[in-house]
Amino acid sequence: MNAIPDPVIAPTHAGPAERQRTVGVMVGKVMVGGSAPVVVQSMTNTDTADVDSTVRQVAALAQAGSELVRITVDRKEAAAAVPHIRDRLARIGIDAPLIGDFHYIGHTLLKEHPACAEALAKYRINPGNVGFGEKKDRQFAEIIEIAARHDKAVRIGANWGSLDQELLTQLMDINSSSPSPVSARAVTREAMVRSALLSAGRAEELGLPKNRIILSAKVSAVQDLIAIYREIARRSDYALHLGLTEAGMGSKGIVASSAAMGILLQDGVGDTIRVSLTPEPGGDRTLEVKVAQELLQTMGFRTFVPLVAACPGCGRTTSTVFQELASDIQSWIHASMPGWRGVYPGVENLNVAVMGCIVNGPGESKHADIGISLPGTGESPVAPVFIDGKKAATLRGPGIASEFKAMVATYIDRRYGMGGQAP
Repeated sequence: MNAIPDPVIAPTHAGPAERQRTVGVMVGKVMVGGSAPVVVQSMTNTDTADVDSTVRQVAALAQAGSELVRITVDRKEAAAAVPHIRDRLARIGIDAPLIGDFHYIGHTLLKEHPACAEALAKYRINPGNVGFGEKKDRQFAEIIEIAARHDKAVRIGANWGSLDQELLTQLMDINSSSPSPVSARAVTREAMVRSALLSAGRAEELGLPKNRIILSAKVSAVQDLIAIYREIARRSDYALHLGLTEAGMGSKGIVASSAAMGILLQDGVGDTIRVSLTPEPGGDRTLEVKVAQELLQTMGFRTFVPLVAACPGCGRTTSTVFQELASDIQSWIHASMPGWRGVYPGVENLNVAVMGCIVNGPGESKHADIGISLPGTGESPVAPVFIDGKKAATLRGPGIASEFKAMVATYIDRRYGMGGQAP
């Protein structure tokens, strides 16, 4: 009998591609690009002229972990409100930089409301609607010159839904007369790339340095987004903002955004991200922040909150005890994090396991920093707890949930509190 040869273990991929080297851009006190980690940002959906509502939502987004917050500046009342919003936020201890979202009349609003121009940390403009016809270059220049005068960053954001039609028509005409024409979709992708890059080049000519420019090219289709950003990254070293525009509601929006941005981030492309979810009526706007954080954390780029591993459940776990405990622990951790950050440095690296039966429960619990293996259907009603890979206790009875939470709190205090051995 022939001997079975020794297996050849192929080297595995060590992780994501090295981040593309982009020029770092300071947005307020937050660095985007360069050697900085990928930054999470979000956008309000309040009427910016309503100072109270906008302050509340910016504060909620920032407290949820949004490091940059964009607000709509669409008319004079909104522009006049911006400095008051900035000042009110400062008084309650919220220092997330504010980004002004300008379309059509940004040049007028910034010129007529200098306090707004000064209060914002970054301006977001769209080369497809910054101006039309002979006014386009002049109005674009006015915004760039104001940004340069105030030393503000500018995001030049091309968008599929408002693409520069003059540029698109020009490229379509060139393509139609080519001996080897490509598809209209390919031409549109190229128009998106060129719109962003040509506008950035013009901004530099007008005196805005590269370290004040961030580019984006947002579309609503996953494959188009990946292709366009890969091409922009290949042709330039500008800092890049990633986002799938009009991603949609609920799981569809989460899956689409995660698929598109996950691939680009794995390729080393992207310096700041936003998950553009359509909220449910009356829904929680901060969900988009949580999804962005979870995307970055599950891919291993950043850590924001302790991870809770939990099994999906099966016929061996007809009891809902482990589901309820996993939900309870996760909710408790998220609610506690704002206070923990200042008291327990490094606590975001904690790994907790809440497992539901004997098959994988003990093993997964041993891999976590602290984990519990709850009894499955027909198993003895005992729940071993493992700390740092070793069995530390066995819990029984109706108080398992509260006892385990107390053990997690004690572990956090011991490991990450004053005198602890946080990594």
